[in-house]
Amino acid sequence: MLYRIRHTTEYVYHSRVSHCYNMAHVTPRDTLRQQCLSTRVDVLPGAAFTSNRSDYFGNNAYHFEIQKPHKKLVITSTSEVRTGVQKAAPDLEFGISCRDALEAMSSSRTPEVLLAREFLLDSPMLKSSQILQEFAANLFEDDKPLLTAVMALTSKIYQEFEYSPASTTIATPLQEVLDSRRGVCQDFAHLQIAILRSLGFAARYVSGYLETLPPPGQEKMVGADATHAWLAVYAPGEGWFEYDPTNNCMAHEQHIVTAWGRDFYDVTPVCGVIYGGGSNPVLRVAVDVTRLT
Repeated sequence: MLYRIRHTTEYVYHSRVSHCYNMAHVTPRDTLRQQCLSTRVDVLPGAAFTSNRSDYFGNNAYHFEIQKPHKKLVITSTSEVRTGVQKAAPDLEFGISCRDALEAMSSSRTPEVLLAREFLLDSPMLKSSQILQEFAANLFEDDKPLLTAVMALTSKIYQEFEYSPASTTIATPLQEVLDSRRGVCQDFAHLQIAILRSLGFAARYVSGYLETLPPPGQEKMVGADATHAWLAVYAPGEGWFEYDPTNNCMAHEQHIVTAWGRDFYDVTPVCGVIYGGGSNPVLRVAVDVTRLT
């Protein structure tokens, strides 16, 4: 499928900002199932300096510096992306077993496995624990195909947790999400990643967009879409596979990848340093995902 994505982030400050330095992950990256055909990032007020680079994880990182005083910052990214299906989505029952995957992760010396091991480690926002391991250990029987077991965990989170936008913030600890059984896509992705790592499987955080459709007979509202989060798990010898616990599915053509990392901390849409501005700026985000073909 071919999509146009428009992502606008607006900060309104309570006092004047003299200058700022920022990095944004707002440009879709190329993956095995998607290709970013074009992209443009516009910044108001105009930036004195901009640069594009690939970060440590291969994501598109856009850096910009604003040197003029301002009380509002608007960042607009416009991209066209072609997406496809995951290669093994219909074949969950025929992949590597949980036992063999764990053995490969501990003993294999292939470059791909060695790189994947980084996603076994604790990260700034996620720590492995026995509680997380026990939450899903019974789903990962030795002879069960790994991808089948991961889908079972995806369904378990979907069924046992309530999607509740007002219940958490970016700073909500994972244990609190586990106790309350409420959260949003970021929380559910973090939870599944932490469980998989606690069990010995490599998993990474994926940020991006998800095409949403209006109710039958209604027009789609401008800005009604939103950023989304899901995860990918590594199956030795087979590659990375994406799962979406918020929607109880594997990622498909409607999932558009912006960036991936160890957790949200690595792929924050916008981060940086500002001089001035006061506290608690007003943040507004609007996303439009338009299907072109």
